[in-house]
Amino acid sequence: MGLPGMLDIPSMRGQCSQAEWQTRVDLAACYRLVHWYGMADMMANHISARVPDEENAFLINPYGMMYEEISASCLIKVDCDGKILSQPDFGALGYGINQAGYVIHSAVHHARADVACVIHTHSWASMAVSTLECGLLPLTQTAMRFLKIGYHDYQGVVLDTAEQASLVADLGAGEALILRNHGALTVGRTVGEAFNWMHRLELACRAQLAAMACGTPLRTVPADVLHQTWNNYQPGTRRPYGVMEWPALLRKLDRLDPGYRD
Repeated sequence: MGLPGMLDIPSMRGQCSQAEWQTRVDLAACYRLVHWYGMADMMANHISARVPDEENAFLINPYGMMYEEISASCLIKVDCDGKILSQPDFGALGYGINQAGYVIHSAVHHARADVACVIHTHSWASMAVSTLECGLLPLTQTAMRFLKIGYHDYQGVVLDTAEQASLVADLGAGEALILRNHGALTVGRTVGEAFNWMHRLELACRAQLAAMACGTPLRTVPADVLHQTWNNYQPGTRRPYGVMEWPALLRKLDRLDPGYRD
């Protein structure tokens, strides 16, 4: 019998490899961290992670659960063609995957072999910036790491696989994408790296909106300094994101919200 308000989901630990289980734990942690940092939209949006040592397979959330209740065992394994490979017994709830989640995440995982994790959010800050003609401005040091961020024009709710080609083209080889009139998307070579990108993108969006709300002229930075700062954040210049932060974030969750490991 589970705790009140918690779904009683059988453990999937004995039904997958150790590498997959660790990815499940990291992905579940990412869902809860997105919640804790105020970037969740109830049960909307999605975060996915590629299954190690399995071609064409990734993990994603069951459509119907809130971010703060996602656990390692509740995640659904699906392939890039939309076939469910494994999932826990949700009983009468019968949860499956969200179609928009499949369309977006399968496109990125199929096109970018270097990407292990994809995060898509509808935070208030990223949605607001996505509606601005100017987009994300390099006003702060944090925003400067997104100097070459991509933009994807709104084409309606992402339910049609025909949109996958333009989505992937707009992301290119980058780590972040503003989905116009929609929200944001980041990717990473690890779950920790993708979360780091999304957290920083969220801070950049919030800072820009706060500055613009003051109604005074905005201080800009010379182009050469912008490029130099952007270059300082590139993979060939500094350590990969999440290497230091992710273990600390997991310790934070273990203090606040350890159920993600179940």
